Amino acid sequence: MANNMSEELPYAGGRPSVSGVIRATAEDFQVDEDLGFEPAGMGEHILLQIRKRNTNTEWLARELSRLAGVKAMDVGYAGLKDRAAVTSQWFSVNLAGKPEPDWTQLASDDIQFLTIARHDRKLRRGALTANRFKLVVRNLKGDMPDVRPYIEQRLTRIAAEGVPNYFGEQRFGHANLERATAMFTGQVRVKDRHQRGLYLSAVRSELFNRVLAHRVAAANWNKVIPGDVMMLDGTHSIFAIETVDEEIQQRVRQQDIHPTGPMWGRGELRTRLDAKEIEESTLKEFEVWRAGLEEAGLEQQRRSLRLKVEDMRWEFTPEGDLQLQFRLPPGSYATVVLREVIVSGS
Repeated sequence: MANNMSEELPYAGGRPSVSGVIRATAEDFQVDEDLGFEPAGMGEHILLQIRKRNTNTEWLARELSRLAGVKAMDVGYAGLKDRAAVTSQWFSVNLAGKPEPDWTQLASDDIQFLTIARHDRKLRRGALTANRFKLVVRNLKGDMPDVRPYIEQRLTRIAAEGVPNYFGEQRFGHANLERATAMFTGQVRVKDRHQRGLYLSAVRSELFNRVLAHRVAAANWNKVIPGDVMMLDGTHSIFAIETVDEEIQQRVRQQDIHPTGPMWGRGELRTRLDAKEIEESTLKEFEVWRAGLEEAGLEQQRRSLRLKVEDMRWEFTPEGDLQLQFRLPPGSYATVVLREVIVSGS
């Protein structure tokens, strides 16, 4: 079974001719969750907005459950955040009649409590409006006297057209695809639900990346083709396209709608015609993975092939570093934006 092909993924604008260093320090990679709603001010849950540095999301969730004296499942968060970063992230803790602890017992140089408020429900995965990124790329190098015009040209195109919505390397962990194959073929038994979920997620994401890579190579990842299933921007609402007309093409150019790819599971592909043929032919060789996902009970879903990059701003420091800000929807990766701008170096 093939391995993670992230190093082989084709670029929408060709492989960048400039390299740079990301995450020279944790402060160079900052992420802030935009929750999209205010705490209710009442209820048995506590919403905690925490700024953390070089801290793992799951570890912090376990620490919150330990301090509150509740089960791990009583702590919610909207998504995993990079450890090697400075991130402000929301957590919920269901106290269910328990006394509220002194949360600041967990405070440190790397953990700060920004907001503590009552709320009426658990924070679920994906329950965000967006993630806002502030990034610094250092040590920019290229085969040209001044790399800035080259970078600005790439950033301008990304702001106007988006980037391929690949799953980033963080999604795949260490050897999760190989372990998933061993699980599917009965070589190993995986009893831990969390670990099993990671393996299923890695396989599903890799299959999506394979289809997207095919369409990037064919230069139609951001165009509608016959039989496509489209997603309305900013939603999970989808609809099928049989005939490609000018109105649909215009909406795609304006990033109002986006073509989608499969998140594999049980059921029939929603695509038809050319789009379905691409998906079936690209994923034909991965029968073990497809069957494993279906047997695990996952249902067919769709994900946008294009990632819309909003509120993008940039500037260069006197030292020549790139400072970059943008906003992304939940479930997408800043690293797939950066890979269209620079090759990550050291």
